[in-house]
Amino acid sequence: MSRYAHLNLFVSGTGYHEASWRVPGAPKGPVGLQHFVDIARAAERGVLDSIFFADSPGVAPFRTRFMAQSGFDPIDILAALTPVTTHLGLLATASTTYGTPWDVARRFATLDHLSAGRAGWNIVTTGNPLAAGNFGLAGHPEHGDRYRRAQEFVEVVQQVWDSWDDDAVLAEAASGEWADQSRIHPPNHRGEHFSVAGILPFPRSPQGHPLLVQAGSSAPGMALASRFADLVFTPQSTIAEGIAFRAKLRDAAVANGRQADDIRTLPGLSFVLGSTDREAQASYQQLQDASSAEFRLLNLANLAGADSAAVRELDVDGAFPYWLFEQATSVTFAETVMRTARADGLTFRQTAERFAELPGGLHFTGTPEAMADLIEQWWRAGAADGVTLQPLRLPTDAALFVDHVAPLLRARGVARPEYTDGTLRDQLGLTRPVPSRR
Repeated sequence: MSRYAHLNLFVSGTGYHEASWRVPGAPKGPVGLQHFVDIARAAERGVLDSIFFADSPGVAPFRTRFMAQSGFDPIDILAALTPVTTHLGLLATASTTYGTPWDVARRFATLDHLSAGRAGWNIVTTGNPLAAGNFGLAGHPEHGDRYRRAQEFVEVVQQVWDSWDDDAVLAEAASGEWADQSRIHPPNHRGEHFSVAGILPFPRSPQGHPLLVQAGSSAPGMALASRFADLVFTPQSTIAEGIAFRAKLRDAAVANGRQADDIRTLPGLSFVLGSTDREAQASYQQLQDASSAEFRLLNLANLAGADSAAVRELDVDGAFPYWLFEQATSVTFAETVMRTARADGLTFRQTAERFAELPGGLHFTGTPEAMADLIEQWWRAGAADGVTLQPLRLPTDAALFVDHVAPLLRARGVARPEYTDGTLRDQLGLTRPVPSRR
């Protein structure tokens, strides 16, 4: 178990709930930089470890009707947040299916330099088939192909990050030698999917490797995570499931020659807070009343990488359409949906409602004290090394967590009392990788 529970804040527009923009006080138009600045400053005030911005290179048009859209480039947002934060980790998604290794390596190493060692890359293979058309591809690669590509992709990114030795920079004005060329090593990689020749145009970044994060819970996803990831985001709904997942992941990391504590699991936790249970339930019900049943039906298919257009032809109160989800590209989530529908004999409409909060994961509505209890229970039971906080309302629930839950966790010795000096890896107790030579 980590010395402290890691607290990572998932930042998603006006909140994780699709109707968050409709409640009183929420931004109605597109959010701007100040919105993210305020959230980041609040997170740092609460001594949270990191904030995280997801990303998808494909958007289903139906979502624009029901949800406020704020899918800006996450790395650009985080770069803009570096001058207004000091210790907060800055994590963002970049796709291995719709990206190139050298470019991803440069962008995250740049962010690591700009932030003095606080950057992290969430490695995703992209389950959304709509992305293919945005990159000139006729079709979305199969699940197994995406993960095979991802493994080589991450290996190449690490080679690019390691192209400069830590002591390559001499900066000797008298001799005129700025860097020792013998300590610079072009990757010259030629593999199945990529050919990458050259070095980065700047020295190795403060963390050596920006933090590596992974969120896939399928067998290929866990294999990728156990080999590379420092943090793993995962949907787990019970303590028993969390313990089993964490143990399996740690064992796999050891099998890959790593230490069990090299990899940390942070299950997702969506939440609505109130000063009383009644107040919290009323706030949650306000979101539910503002939501759309049509959206949830379409979105369940979309999240699984299934054809959301086909939903309009279904009898949503009839037998569950297993055939639709058997063709889905987000394999783990689709399997979870089908398993839930089959176990409880649910219709498609009932299943969509079941997955309305945090699909496949953990949701909480209640008081700060009860939320602190929940996080402490998971952490002390060994079901998690922390949590990925997914507030349904932003900035409201994030601010309530920072001001009322975080102090309780610090007082109980669950959350860190203050930041320490150093990089994000130092903050989390993770080692700095030495340059590898292949």
